Amino acid sequence: MALVSSINGIGIADPRPHSLQSERNHSLFSFNSLRFMRSERNARKRCSYLVVRAAITNSEIDFTDQDWKKHFEEDFEKRFNLPHLRDVFDIEPSPTTFSLKSRGPQIVDGANALGERKNGYVNEDDRALLKASFYVQEMGVISEVIRFSSPTSAGAECIDPDCSWVEQWVHRAGPRKQIYFEPGKVKAGIVTCGGLCPGLNDVIRQIVFTLELYGVNKIVGIPFGYRGFFDQGLSEIPLSRQVVQNINLAGGSLLGVSRGGASVSDIVDSIQARGIDMLFILGGNGTHAGANAIHNECHKRKMKVSIVCVPKTIDNDILLMDKTFGFDTAVEEAQRAINSAYIEAHSAYHGVGLVKLMGRSSGFITMHASLSSGQIDVCLIPEVPFNLEGPYGVLRHLEHLIQTKGSAVVCVAEGAGQDLLEKSNAKDASGNVIFGDIGVHIQQQIKRHFKEVGVPADVKYIDPTYMIRACRANASDAILCTVLGQNAVHGAFAGYSGISVGICNTHYVYLPIPEVITSPRCVDPNSRMWHRCLTSTGQPDFL
Repeated sequence: MALVSSINGIGIADPRPHSLQSERNHSLFSFNSLRFMRSERNARKRCSYLVVRAAITNSEIDFTDQDWKKHFEEDFEKRFNLPHLRDVFDIEPSPTTFSLKSRGPQIVDGANALGERKNGYVNEDDRALLKASFYVQEMGVISEVIRFSSPTSAGAECIDPDCSWVEQWVHRAGPRKQIYFEPGKVKAGIVTCGGLCPGLNDVIRQIVFTLELYGVNKIVGIPFGYRGFFDQGLSEIPLSRQVVQNINLAGGSLLGVSRGGASVSDIVDSIQARGIDMLFILGGNGTHAGANAIHNECHKRKMKVSIVCVPKTIDNDILLMDKTFGFDTAVEEAQRAINSAYIEAHSAYHGVGLVKLMGRSSGFITMHASLSSGQIDVCLIPEVPFNLEGPYGVLRHLEHLIQTKGSAVVCVAEGAGQDLLEKSNAKDASGNVIFGDIGVHIQQQIKRHFKEVGVPADVKYIDPTYMIRACRANASDAILCTVLGQNAVHGAFAGYSGISVGICNTHYVYLPIPEVITSPRCVDPNSRMWHRCLTSTGQPDFL
């Protein structure tokens, strides 16, 4: 049976294995290469060029079999079945200690107005529709399922040539009536990995609050990412409601962040020595790969430890999820830089404003920031190739804008146009290839071009990268962080491990980590949202 995955509304067949078995001396520094099993350049190609449109079927599925749909759905259900402590241990659940019942009943017209609904429990067999065989994705959120009359319709994703309806259900997140840990004996740990992201403190805060509601009184923070597990100079940070009460009012992470780490075996040794029963890991794709390897090692050692991830990336590039926390804040904060670039360009004689935003493999921030500002003339993202030179290149278009409008504003993602730059083999601590600065390159090329054509141009380059990711979460992200933090704790007490919590098709769900890290989520160049961006900017194809 083919394993059909998706990248932002793009159907692809992915034959690679969906598990990451840890080796004893396997370093976390290589998790990113393990995650994608290809170079950074190939990663961009995967997002940009391995676009298998709906009309192209998967040869591994025998559509002549009348039961192909049933087989596909059964395979999907098997892949998305959540790892559970019951897989390793013969344990019986106990009644939950989490309850939302009011301490005093409210009587309305002589009846108890609260009733059983105040418990708010989710049943074990509850599922949410991840997606059907076709859907559209807009504003970073999967919309209501739409039936397509043709597989060539923008945004369509079809498994078979007839666009048959194929249901794909995943586990709903939330508190269960039965739990698999004794709260009074639980020691919970929280760790934040990778780079900063708006909302980290909000998630930490809600994890602590919810743990205490269950009755957990031993909660610690692991400082500076995975490094905190092996650096002898770093001590655990005791956490409680009093400690985290107001940390959401500031950006950054109370626990600190770092990239890379020690071997999986060393980290699990540390988890075992510390007596940690639940570990909540906040991070992106590479961090998730590390968490999956840690889960596998704990499983191998028959350790009763629940590993739960909360996806963290302002790039919004986590597969299968509508949106990750920090994204809305990043788009909102990017408006300041774009507006400044617009004012500079509009106020100068032949002014060109250039803004570089974050986005290594995906251009969601750049696309949405361009759309929301309404001031961008050229939007450049990693998923859509472009030329600077030539009659249809970006530079010739800027020349046209200067002649017709008198100014221009360009917004580019950091991962865009890397094929135009000199390659580097240098990597950061997470194993990511260190990119060349496409913003500086475009700035220099604009200056050179206008000098050669004898037209004066005043270029202003703005890079707000670290300002955007270090700020406090806005209201939208704060709500998302709150619910994600709560559901992470519910998932751990429900006995799940090796899972990630996210929002899919507007519902909060649990997903197996291997399915989340199959590949990065990218902008679909055939999506309605990218078409809307092109309509807004008025830019041509730069090829």
